[in-house]
Amino acid sequence: MSVRILAVEDDPGIANFLVRGLTEEGYVVEHAADGRQAWLRLQSEVWDLVILDWWLPGEDGIQLLQRFRQKNRSTPVLFLTARDGVTERVQGLDAGADDYLTKPFAFEELLARIRVLLRRPSQTDSIYLDYRDIRIDLAQQRATRGGEMLDLTAKEFSLLAMFMRNPQRVLSRTRIYETVWDENFDGLSNTLEVHIKDLRRKLEQFGPRVILTRRGQGYILDAAHVTDS
Repeated sequence: MSVRILAVEDDPGIANFLVRGLTEEGYVVEHAADGRQAWLRLQSEVWDLVILDWWLPGEDGIQLLQRFRQKNRSTPVLFLTARDGVTERVQGLDAGADDYLTKPFAFEELLARIRVLLRRPSQTDSIYLDYRDIRIDLAQQRATRGGEMLDLTAKEFSLLAMFMRNPQRVLSRTRIYETVWDENFDGLSNTLEVHIKDLRRKLEQFGPRVILTRRGQGYILDAAHVTDS
């Protein structure tokens, strides 16, 4: 898992285009189709960027953004909407959007705007994850433990990022596999176990075990019980 993006878009065609295109660029993209679903995801999960439509079933994009900012959430928000008037642009930016792009749009321009938002100094707190002596930089795709660089593959980085977002929470094998590999989990492959083993080995070069097995449940990032397997 690299940078996590929530795409809030009610048009199935555009939503599918965003999810597919951004996923191919290495981002982890999830979709919310209406204001209610989007608000639930915004409250319960951590995002590195939100792409937000204006017209949505239920609560519209402006209302959603205003509520989000009232919670003191500084996650970058990019409005992606067909509302292209100057007044509407100003309204969107005044509501708390960091950028505003109108439909139809060039995908290359969307990517450029995403890169700019993710590297803004004011947002550095939203692209670092820390747990004990482990830190990952989501924008630069780098991970360290005790200040030492970890030589991780893309999948190992994705696994570690998922654990770092959910510290001391048991994650099922199904949830981990379907999030990191974006495939249905059939329970027969040992792909996940192999990657967990390799990630543990690299982490444990610089400290005790923190990714633990909860038999019959899954895995957990927890430094409190380092004797677990």
